[in-house]
Amino acid sequence: MSETRSGVLPDHDIYLLDDELTEEQREVRDRVRAFVDAELMPVINDYWERAEFPFELVPKLAELNVAGTVIEGYGCPGMSRMAGALVSMELARGDGSFNTFFGVHSGLAMGSINAFGSDEQKERWLPRMARMEMIGAFALTEPDHGSDSVALETTARREGDTWVLDGAKRWIGNASYAHVIVIYARDVADGQVKAFVLEREPDTEFPAGFEPTVITGKIGKRAILQPDIVISGLRIPEADRLPGCSSFKDVNRVLSTTRGGVAVETLGHAVAAYEAAVAYAGQRVQFGKPIAGHQLVQGQLATMLADVTNIKLTCFRLLELQDQGRLTGPMASLAKMSAARQARRVTSMARDILGGNGLLLENHVARHLTDMEVVYTYEGTDSMQSLIVGRAITGVSAFA
Repeated sequence: MSETRSGVLPDHDIYLLDDELTEEQREVRDRVRAFVDAELMPVINDYWERAEFPFELVPKLAELNVAGTVIEGYGCPGMSRMAGALVSMELARGDGSFNTFFGVHSGLAMGSINAFGSDEQKERWLPRMARMEMIGAFALTEPDHGSDSVALETTARREGDTWVLDGAKRWIGNASYAHVIVIYARDVADGQVKAFVLEREPDTEFPAGFEPTVITGKIGKRAILQPDIVISGLRIPEADRLPGCSSFKDVNRVLSTTRGGVAVETLGHAVAAYEAAVAYAGQRVQFGKPIAGHQLVQGQLATMLADVTNIKLTCFRLLELQDQGRLTGPMASLAKMSAARQARRVTSMARDILGGNGLLLENHVARHLTDMEVVYTYEGTDSMQSLIVGRAITGVSAFA
């Protein structure tokens, strides 16, 4: 519970929103927070700088029993949406790359299988994914189709009981080592987008026709491995097609949910940056006193707290609407757009308060600053989210 003592606000929760959490939600939050503080934070800077993923932490994350979050049955934890959101928020507070790894696996890959898979398929894949024995990936974005992913060009051609896939994917997190990869492709027979699962047992090679190459030279999300993928004559059994996906409208159901999840991720980045700035301002002495005593710094901290609070209010309301079955695409887009803008500003202000020291990884702001540049773009750019909201406002679409 948040409270003020001697005029000092101890954390970011000025409106006491955390007081509304249930015991289950607090327990999940605290369990993930302890993992982040004890296991992730001490090592992530080195991995981030080397652009390598901390595979050593995956078994420890698996022990938390959070993979699958809100999915019920099939060995998944069946959390409330709020608890699932808190997992993302706390992981992002630690590091954006690690949260993206988890979000791709738990939200996009497991979420697609849960939404579109048959009972047999769910039973085959979800329990092992919940235990993180098999890692998932989600292959939608293509080299020439990001914002207009609806126009994807990867094709699927049926030959008897097998589908033959051809095309290319880009920015596919986890896919260079994943075991269950959900690939979206357009059926050449009816032109509709369908979902296929490429399954690879641990410690085996990828099948012929699937060639991932990890993208290098990134300025953000450096510890999540995201390859380009060339797909050429990749054969997938009909039994591994997810029957519940028959058009891009189905894909949009998953994307609308994850956009809300991205808003929650921005909260983690913003909270981390705000907390780092507050701590630094209280310790850094310039002109004979801590910089926290300077008006300009206090003004920045107040703006940052306002942005963090607005993001949190948006996220909490979004989760309520989702629980009520009232969440719409424009709602999710507005949340992602506004939250990303505000979190981007918070991380930038935190870097400014830390001055030159804000450029150093050891101060845990630079990662969040550059990672927010990634978040600002993925799951739909700021421009695309604004056009989705604009279409809802005017009834006129500015894009095809």
